[in-house]
Amino acid sequence: MDIVIKLNEQTAGRDKIIRLLQYGSRAYWYYAQNGHSTRYSAEILRSLEFTFSSFRKLLRFGRCLDSLYFALKIIKYPDPMVRITLIMAKMANALYLLADHLIWIGRVGIVRVDLEKWNKVANKYWLLTIIMSLTRDIYEILKISKHEKNAFKQRYTLSCLKNHKEIMMDTVKNVCDLFIPLTVLGVTKCTPGTIGLLGIISSLIGLYTIIDPLYKLSPS
Repeated sequence: MDIVIKLNEQTAGRDKIIRLLQYGSRAYWYYAQNGHSTRYSAEILRSLEFTFSSFRKLLRFGRCLDSLYFALKIIKYPDPMVRITLIMAKMANALYLLADHLIWIGRVGIVRVDLEKWNKVANKYWLLTIIMSLTRDIYEILKISKHEKNAFKQRYTLSCLKNHKEIMMDTVKNVCDLFIPLTVLGVTKCTPGTIGLLGIISSLIGLYTIIDPLYKLSPS
């Protein structure tokens, strides 16, 4: 119960909980829709997924400014590779969130918005955010192994990564997330069920890093 309260006290925690429910609903309705007895519940969950998605957009409203602020804050970070990838990731994330804000405005009917167009724009910037984050992950992994030159380098690297779980978790999270915008943009053809499962995994990792910040890659 303490963990639930801790997560609920934070906007990021609430967002991750709703994200888990969103992708959980997607996975369930996809795999349940083929069963005659569960088609009705599958339709309900499909509707819930849309509701969770809209609620997350509301929770994130204005967060584009946070990303821009962090990009400015990290501009003096000593490691140039981390600095460049983080700045690009945060700038792309700010543009993704800005497009996401427009989608929410269009959904609630405040103004007319081409939802399909802006959904593609948002996913392009989200994809760029993930690519930059993965580039940083790979760089961190290479830093761990660069001084080891013996024949067992691969085994040594995997052993070292066990002591750097924050990098492993961040990499797995980003790899899972990568296929979501790729599928929306038509680059890959994952089923809604697969996307749901990938979203569940990345959401659980995100929740875990909030519960235990020692497993969160820093700065990020």
